[in-house]
Amino acid sequence: MMRAVLCKSYGPPESLVVEDMPDPVAGPGEVVVDSAVIGMNFFDSLIIQNKYQVKPDLPFSPGAELAGRVIRVGPGVEPSWMGRRVAAWVGYGACRSQVVVRTDQLVPIPDGLADEAAAGLMVTYGTTLHALKDRARLQAGETLAVLGASGGVGLAAVEIGALMGARVIACASSQDKLAVARDHGAAELVDYGSGELREALKAATGGRGVDVVYDPVGGALAEPALRSIAWKGRYLVIGFAAGEIPKIPLNLVLLKGCDVQGVFWGAFTEREPAANAANIATLMQWAQEGRIRAHASAVFPLEETAAAIRLIAERKAAGKVLVRP
Repeated sequence: MMRAVLCKSYGPPESLVVEDMPDPVAGPGEVVVDSAVIGMNFFDSLIIQNKYQVKPDLPFSPGAELAGRVIRVGPGVEPSWMGRRVAAWVGYGACRSQVVVRTDQLVPIPDGLADEAAAGLMVTYGTTLHALKDRARLQAGETLAVLGASGGVGLAAVEIGALMGARVIACASSQDKLAVARDHGAAELVDYGSGELREALKAATGGRGVDVVYDPVGGALAEPALRSIAWKGRYLVIGFAAGEIPKIPLNLVLLKGCDVQGVFWGAFTEREPAANAANIATLMQWAQEGRIRAHASAVFPLEETAAAIRLIAERKAAGKVLVRP
Protein backbone atom coordinates (compact mmCIF):
# COMPACT_ATOMS: atom_id res chain seq x y z
CA MET A 1 0.00 0.00 0.00
CA MET A 2 1.15 3.55 -0.68
CA ARG A 3 0.50 6.66 1.40
CA ALA A 4 -1.32 9.60 -0.19
CA VAL A 5 -2.29 13.12 0.86
CA LEU A 6 -5.84 13.69 -0.37
CA CYS A 7 -8.04 16.72 -0.93
CA LYS A 8 -11.52 15.23 -0.55
CA SER A 9 -13.33 18.54 -0.16
CA TYR A 10 -12.16 22.06 -0.92
CA GLY A 11 -10.79 23.99 2.02
CA PRO A 12 -7.67 25.14 3.89
CA PRO A 13 -4.54 22.97 4.20
CA GLU A 14 -5.79 21.53 7.49
CA SER A 15 -8.68 19.85 5.64
CA LEU A 16 -6.28 17.51 3.83
CA VAL A 17 -6.18 13.87 4.93
CA VAL A 18 -3.50 11.16 4.65
CA GLU A 19 -4.65 7.67 3.73
CA ASP A 20 -3.36 4.30 2.53
CA MET A 21 -4.21 3.46 -1.07
CA PRO A 22 -3.46 0.53 -3.40
CA ASP A 23 -0.12 0.74 -5.18
CA PRO A 24 -0.58 2.44 -8.58
CA VAL A 25 -0.18 0.65 -11.92
CA ALA A 26 1.70 2.18 -14.84
CA GLY A 27 -0.23 2.33 -18.11
CA PRO A 28 1.16 2.62 -21.65
CA GLY A 29 3.88 5.27 -21.81
CA GLU A 30 3.96 5.61 -18.02
CA VAL A 31 6.20 4.67 -15.11
CA VAL A 32 5.71 4.50 -11.36
CA VAL A 33 8.14 6.64 -9.38
CA ASP A 34 8.97 5.89 -5.74
CA SER A 35 8.93 9.45 -4.38
CA ALA A 36 11.98 10.60 -2.44
CA VAL A 37 11.12 14.31 -2.20
CA ILE A 38 8.13 16.42 -3.32
CA GLY A 39 8.40 20.14 -4.05
CA MET A 40 5.57 22.35 -2.79
CA ASN A 41 4.51 25.65 -4.33
CA PHE A 42 2.19 28.58 -3.64
CA PHE A 43 -0.44 27.34 -6.09
CA ASP A 44 -0.85 24.20 -3.94
CA SER A 45 -2.58 26.45 -1.39
CA LEU A 46 -4.96 27.62 -4.13
CA ILE A 47 -5.75 24.34 -5.89
CA ILE A 48 -7.02 22.74 -2.66
CA GLN A 49 -9.46 25.67 -2.23
CA ASN A 50 -10.69 25.53 -5.86
CA LYS A 51 -9.10 28.94 -6.47
CA TYR A 52 -6.60 27.88 -9.15
CA GLN A 53 -7.02 27.79 -12.93
CA VAL A 54 -6.49 24.01 -12.87
CA LYS A 55 -9.45 22.26 -11.20
CA PRO A 56 -8.94 18.49 -10.69
CA ASP A 57 -11.80 16.18 -9.88
CA LEU A 58 -12.12 15.26 -6.21
CA PRO A 59 -10.41 13.53 -4.56
CA PHE A 60 -6.90 14.45 -5.68
CA SER A 61 -3.46 14.99 -4.22
CA PRO A 62 -1.67 18.36 -4.28
CA GLY A 63 2.00 18.60 -5.24
CA ALA A 64 3.28 19.34 -8.75
CA GLU A 65 6.91 18.21 -8.77
CA LEU A 66 8.94 15.36 -7.34
CA ALA A 67 12.20 13.49 -7.40
CA GLY A 68 12.61 9.76 -6.89
CA ARG A 69 13.41 6.46 -8.55
CA VAL A 70 11.51 4.51 -11.22
CA ILE A 71 10.26 1.22 -9.73
CA ARG A 72 7.81 0.02 -12.41
CA VAL A 73 7.41 0.67 -16.14
CA GLY A 74 4.28 0.38 -18.24
CA PRO A 75 3.72 -1.20 -21.66
CA GLY A 76 5.82 0.29 -24.42
CA VAL A 77 8.24 2.04 -22.05
CA GLU A 78 11.98 1.58 -22.56
CA PRO A 79 13.27 -0.85 -19.89
CA SER A 80 16.26 1.47 -19.40
CA TRP A 81 14.03 3.77 -17.31
CA MET A 82 13.83 1.09 -14.61
CA GLY A 83 15.80 2.07 -11.51
CA ARG A 84 16.77 5.52 -12.78
CA ARG A 85 16.72 8.61 -10.56
CA VAL A 86 14.34 11.12 -12.09
CA ALA A 87 12.60 14.42 -11.49
CA ALA A 88 9.14 15.12 -12.84
CA TRP A 89 6.49 17.82 -13.27
CA VAL A 90 2.98 16.37 -12.97
CA GLY A 91 0.80 19.46 -12.39
CA TYR A 92 -0.85 17.93 -9.31
CA GLY A 93 -0.96 14.54 -7.62
CA ALA A 94 2.65 14.28 -6.41
CA CYS A 95 1.96 14.13 -2.65
CA ARG A 96 2.05 10.34 -2.60
CA SER A 97 4.72 7.80 -1.78
CA GLN A 98 4.32 6.39 -5.32
CA VAL A 99 3.32 8.48 -8.35
CA VAL A 100 2.37 7.51 -11.91
CA VAL A 101 4.25 9.73 -14.39
CA ARG A 102 4.28 9.91 -18.20
CA THR A 103 7.76 9.39 -19.65
CA ASP A 104 7.59 12.76 -21.41
CA GLN A 105 7.31 14.38 -17.95
CA LEU A 106 10.53 12.74 -16.70
CA VAL A 107 13.99 14.30 -16.51
CA PRO A 108 17.00 12.18 -15.46
CA ILE A 109 18.78 13.53 -12.39
CA PRO A 110 22.53 13.98 -12.99
CA ASP A 111 24.94 12.04 -10.82
CA GLY A 112 26.01 14.08 -7.81
CA LEU A 113 22.82 16.17 -7.67
CA ALA A 114 20.75 15.50 -4.55
CA ASP A 115 17.07 14.59 -4.79
CA GLU A 116 16.26 17.63 -2.61
CA ALA A 117 17.81 20.00 -5.15
CA ALA A 118 16.28 18.25 -8.17
CA ALA A 119 12.77 18.21 -6.69
CA GLY A 120 12.83 21.97 -6.18
CA LEU A 121 14.06 22.88 -9.67
CA MET A 122 11.10 22.17 -11.90
CA VAL A 123 8.49 24.80 -11.01
CA THR A 124 10.28 27.76 -9.43
CA TYR A 125 13.44 27.62 -11.54
CA GLY A 126 11.63 26.39 -14.65
CA THR A 127 9.18 29.29 -14.38
CA THR A 128 11.98 31.76 -13.80
CA LEU A 129 14.26 30.68 -16.63
CA HIS A 130 11.29 30.74 -19.02
CA ALA A 131 10.34 34.20 -17.73
CA LEU A 132 13.77 35.80 -17.89
CA LYS A 133 15.16 34.07 -20.98
CA ASP A 134 12.17 33.34 -23.21
CA ARG A 135 9.78 36.17 -22.27
CA ALA A 136 11.81 39.17 -21.05
CA ARG A 137 14.98 38.25 -22.98
CA LEU A 138 17.00 39.64 -20.09
CA GLN A 139 20.43 40.92 -21.12
CA ALA A 140 23.66 41.15 -19.15
CA GLY A 141 24.00 44.59 -17.60
CA GLU A 142 20.26 45.23 -17.32
CA THR A 143 18.54 45.83 -13.99
CA LEU A 144 16.09 43.26 -12.65
CA ALA A 145 13.73 44.04 -9.76
CA VAL A 146 12.43 40.90 -8.01
CA LEU A 147 9.37 41.27 -5.78
CA GLY A 148 8.87 38.69 -3.04
CA ALA A 149 12.58 38.00 -3.40
CA SER A 150 12.93 35.59 -0.46
CA GLY A 151 10.23 33.11 -1.52
CA GLY A 152 10.94 30.02 -3.59
CA VAL A 153 10.25 31.60 -6.96
CA GLY A 154 11.77 34.92 -5.88
CA LEU A 155 15.08 33.38 -4.84
CA ALA A 156 15.17 31.51 -8.14
CA ALA A 157 14.80 34.85 -9.95
CA VAL A 158 17.58 36.41 -7.86
CA GLU A 159 19.93 33.52 -8.62
CA ILE A 160 19.16 33.15 -12.32
CA GLY A 161 19.09 36.91 -12.89
CA ALA A 162 22.54 37.27 -11.37
CA LEU A 163 23.78 34.26 -13.33
CA MET A 164 22.56 35.89 -16.56
CA GLY A 165 24.58 39.01 -15.73
CA ALA A 166 21.80 41.32 -14.55
CA ARG A 167 22.06 43.74 -11.63
CA VAL A 168 19.45 42.26 -9.32
CA ILE A 169 17.43 44.48 -6.96
CA ALA A 170 15.78 42.23 -4.38
CA CYS A 171 12.51 43.55 -2.92
CA ALA A 172 10.94 41.96 0.16
CA SER A 173 8.94 42.85 3.25
CA SER A 174 11.65 42.59 5.93
CA GLN A 175 15.38 42.85 6.49
CA ASP A 176 15.60 39.16 7.39
CA LYS A 177 14.10 38.17 4.04
CA LEU A 178 16.38 40.58 2.20
CA ALA A 179 19.43 39.04 3.87
CA VAL A 180 18.52 35.69 2.30
CA ALA A 181 18.20 37.33 -1.12
CA ARG A 182 21.57 39.06 -0.70
CA ASP A 183 23.19 35.71 0.07
CA HIS A 184 21.82 34.41 -3.24
CA GLY A 185 23.29 37.15 -5.41
CA ALA A 186 21.21 40.33 -5.05
CA ALA A 187 23.22 43.50 -5.62
CA GLU A 188 20.67 45.93 -4.11
CA LEU A 189 18.02 45.51 -1.42
CA VAL A 190 14.63 47.24 -1.09
CA ASP A 191 12.49 46.79 2.03
CA TYR A 192 8.95 47.59 0.89
CA GLY A 193 7.62 46.75 4.33
CA SER A 194 8.94 50.03 5.67
CA GLY A 195 9.09 52.33 2.67
CA GLU A 196 7.78 53.40 -0.74
CA LEU A 197 8.61 50.83 -3.43
CA ARG A 198 8.49 53.23 -6.37
CA GLU A 199 10.83 55.78 -4.81
CA ALA A 200 13.22 53.08 -3.61
CA LEU A 201 13.49 51.54 -7.09
CA LYS A 202 14.01 54.96 -8.67
CA ALA A 203 16.79 55.67 -6.18
CA ALA A 204 18.41 52.27 -6.78
CA THR A 205 18.57 53.00 -10.53
CA GLY A 206 19.60 56.65 -10.36
CA GLY A 207 16.17 57.71 -11.57
CA ARG A 208 16.36 55.66 -14.78
CA GLY A 209 13.98 52.89 -13.71
CA VAL A 210 14.35 49.12 -13.85
CA ASP A 211 14.57 47.20 -17.12
CA VAL A 212 12.67 44.12 -15.94
CA VAL A 213 10.21 43.65 -13.05
CA TYR A 214 9.61 40.06 -11.88
CA ASP A 215 6.33 40.03 -9.94
CA PRO A 216 4.99 36.89 -8.23
CA VAL A 217 3.19 39.00 -5.59
CA GLY A 218 0.68 41.30 -7.33
CA GLY A 219 -1.73 43.18 -5.07
CA ALA A 220 -0.79 46.69 -3.98
CA LEU A 221 2.82 46.30 -5.17
CA ALA A 222 2.01 45.96 -8.85
CA GLU A 223 1.23 49.56 -9.79
CA PRO A 224 4.18 51.21 -7.98
CA ALA A 225 6.49 48.57 -9.49
CA LEU A 226 5.17 49.32 -12.97
CA ARG A 227 5.55 53.06 -12.36
CA SER A 228 9.23 52.46 -11.58
CA ILE A 229 9.95 50.68 -14.87
CA ALA A 230 12.34 52.10 -17.46
CA TRP A 231 11.50 53.08 -21.04
CA LYS A 232 10.79 49.88 -23.02
CA GLY A 233 10.98 47.83 -19.82
CA ARG A 234 9.33 44.45 -19.38
CA TYR A 235 6.92 43.65 -16.56
CA LEU A 236 6.64 39.91 -15.88
CA VAL A 237 3.34 38.72 -14.38
CA ILE A 238 4.26 35.54 -12.46
CA GLY A 239 1.45 35.21 -9.91
CA PHE A 240 -0.55 36.81 -7.12
CA ALA A 241 0.81 35.70 -3.76
CA ALA A 242 -0.73 38.79 -2.14
CA GLY A 243 -4.13 37.31 -2.96
CA GLU A 244 -5.36 40.28 -4.99
CA ILE A 245 -5.19 40.44 -8.78
CA PRO A 246 -4.23 44.06 -9.54
CA LYS A 247 -5.96 46.25 -12.09
CA ILE A 248 -3.25 48.09 -14.02
CA PRO A 249 -3.96 51.53 -15.58
CA LEU A 250 -3.08 50.92 -19.23
CA ASN A 251 -1.98 54.52 -19.69
CA LEU A 252 1.17 53.57 -17.75
CA VAL A 253 2.01 50.97 -20.38
CA LEU A 254 1.59 53.59 -23.09
CA LEU A 255 3.65 56.26 -21.30
CA LYS A 256 6.48 53.87 -20.46
CA GLY A 257 6.54 52.20 -23.86
CA CYS A 258 6.80 48.98 -21.86
CA ASP A 259 5.56 45.42 -22.22
CA VAL A 260 3.42 43.55 -19.69
CA GLN A 261 4.20 39.87 -20.23
CA GLY A 262 2.28 36.92 -18.85
CA VAL A 263 4.31 33.93 -17.65
CA PHE A 264 2.26 30.70 -17.52
CA TRP A 265 4.94 28.05 -17.22
CA GLY A 266 2.48 25.16 -16.95
CA ALA A 267 0.98 25.99 -20.35
CA PHE A 268 4.47 26.51 -21.77
CA THR A 269 5.45 22.95 -20.78
CA GLU A 270 2.45 21.56 -22.69
CA ARG A 271 2.64 23.85 -25.73
CA GLU A 272 6.43 23.91 -26.15
CA PRO A 273 7.74 20.70 -24.56
CA ALA A 274 11.06 20.71 -26.44
CA ALA A 275 11.86 24.27 -25.34
CA ASN A 276 10.94 23.43 -21.75
CA ALA A 277 13.05 20.25 -21.80
CA ALA A 278 16.04 22.30 -22.95
CA ASN A 279 15.47 24.79 -20.12
CA ILE A 280 15.22 22.02 -17.50
CA ALA A 281 18.39 20.37 -18.82
CA THR A 282 20.17 23.72 -18.44
CA LEU A 283 18.90 24.06 -14.87
CA MET A 284 20.00 20.53 -13.95
CA GLN A 285 23.46 21.28 -15.29
CA TRP A 286 23.68 24.58 -13.42
CA ALA A 287 22.59 22.87 -10.20
CA GLN A 288 25.08 20.05 -10.69
CA GLU A 289 27.83 22.64 -11.18
CA GLY A 290 26.75 24.57 -8.10
CA ARG A 291 25.82 27.70 -10.07
CA ILE A 292 22.29 27.66 -8.61
CA ARG A 293 21.50 26.33 -5.14
CA ALA A 294 17.82 25.31 -5.15
CA HIS A 295 17.82 26.29 -1.48
CA ALA A 296 15.36 24.34 0.72
CA SER A 297 14.12 26.30 3.72
CA ALA A 298 12.07 23.49 5.27
CA VAL A 299 11.44 19.77 4.84
CA PHE A 300 8.27 18.15 6.23
CA PRO A 301 7.20 14.50 6.46
CA LEU A 302 4.31 13.51 4.20
CA GLU A 303 1.91 13.47 7.16
CA GLU A 304 2.64 17.18 7.72
CA THR A 305 1.94 18.33 4.15
CA ALA A 306 -0.72 20.70 5.50
CA ALA A 307 1.89 22.50 7.60
CA ALA A 308 4.17 22.77 4.55
CA ILE A 309 1.41 24.37 2.46
CA ARG A 310 0.42 26.66 5.34
CA LEU A 311 4.02 27.93 5.60
CA ILE A 312 4.01 28.88 1.92
CA ALA A 313 0.49 30.34 2.00
CA GLU A 314 1.47 32.67 4.84
CA ARG A 315 4.60 33.73 2.92
CA LYS A 316 6.91 32.67 5.73
CA ALA A 317 9.17 30.43 3.65
CA ALA A 318 12.65 31.63 2.68
CA GLY A 319 13.35 29.29 -0.20
CA LYS A 320 11.84 26.00 -1.29
CA VAL A 321 9.52 23.95 0.93
CA LEU A 322 9.79 20.16 0.48
CA VAL A 323 7.83 17.12 1.63
CA ARG A 324 9.49 13.75 2.18
CA PRO A 325 7.36 10.56 2.12
